[in-house]
Formats: sequence, C-alpha cells, structure tokens
Amino acid sequence: MRILAVEDDATLRTIVQRSLNESGHHCDAAATAAQAAYLWRIQVFDAVLLDLGLPDGDGLRLLRDARARGDRTPVMVLTARNRTDERIAGLDAGADDYLGKPFDLNEVEARLRALIRRRMDVSDDVRVGRLRLDRRARRLAIGDQALELPAREFDVLWELLTPPGRVVSKQQLSDKLSGLDDALGMNALEAFISRLRRKLAGSGAGIRTLRGLGYLIEEEAA
Repeated sequence: MRILAVEDDATLRTIVQRSLNESGHHCDAAATAAQAAYLWRIQVFDAVLLDLGLPDGDGLRLLRDARARGDRTPVMVLTARNRTDERIAGLDAGADDYLGKPFDLNEVEARLRALIRRRMDVSDDVRVGRLRLDRRARRLAIGDQALELPAREFDVLWELLTPPGRVVSKQQLSDKLSGLDDALGMNALEAFISRLRRKLAGSGAGIRTLRGLGYLIEEEAA
C-alpha cells in the first residue's frame, strides 16, 4: 500500500513511517497540514493516516477539503482527541476510521488492510489461475511453490492484483510505485512487466497489454 502519514510529533512520525516501510508498504510522511495537502494532491495514496492537532491547522479541515474536491482516499484518524463527540466529528468530516492515541502499530496495519478491502472490494486471499497472493502474509505462490520476487517486481504484481481483472495504466503504476526521490520510469516498468511474464509462465495467470490503456492480469485459457 502507498500510505501518507500526517503526524507533527517527529518521534511518532518516524516510528510509524519506519514500521510501515519495514512491513513492505510505501509510506510518505508530512509534519504539517501544508505539507500533507501538497503531497495529497500530487501523489496517489491507498490510505491516509491523519493526526488532527497540526502546528499550522486542524487535520479535520484538511480532511474536509479533500472530500470537497471529491477525493475518496480512505482516511484513518490517529489522534489524542478521543472523546465520543470528537470521534463523531471526525467521522462526520469524512474519516473512514478513528483510533485514539496511544495505539498499537499492528492494529493500525490491520485496520488499514480492512479499509482497503472495503474500498476496493478485495480479499486477503487472491487467486488467478495457480497464482496466489496472500495479502496478510505478503506472500506469492504458484501452486504450492513460493514465488520469490525482487521488491519492485512484487510491488508491480501486487498493484495488478488489487484487485485482479482491472486495467491499470502505466501512469497509475508509475505514480503508485514511485517514491519522492525514487521515480519509476516507463522503461523500467516495461522491463519489470517483461520479467514478470517470464516468471508467471505456466501459472495460468498472464499479464496482457491493452494498447493505450495499460496492463491487465487475468487467467489464461487452458
């Protein structure tokens, strides 16, 4: 998942970002409302973790602005404001989930997975042909044989399987998998797709190119 963590406390922000990155996600972080607004507009995120007490504004205003422009990115509020009326205000402003501080990072990740499943209608166990993705364990297999992939190839395949059967444009893949200082260019993306096709041979799952549209993973005819 590509996640934006908005948190003004430097220690907590670093802990959350490191934990999510070590779990295999891509986490960008912002310390202020202005930084968060900028990143939220230029980058596609799967979810946003949002603190409310920011030094230059209220996180709820940031959330309301995003919803007003039609942005439906799942948002989990993480805040010390945990009274019932404050939780209601956050949910009414457009939050999808609300968790008070202090929180457990494992619970945060579990709730993020649940938000993505609900938003994209995907399950933790995805199968195309003999190819299987276990989202919870972040493991790929062909039949009973584990499929080990370099990180970038894994990320490309993950996006194509979220969920399978939909067309994903090259630009969407590039935007989702590029870091702020590590852009994924189109030539590199095409190379990853080529290598993945070879590694999926015999799995019953194939990556099809739809000219001018993007890529689609689907079950191959027997």
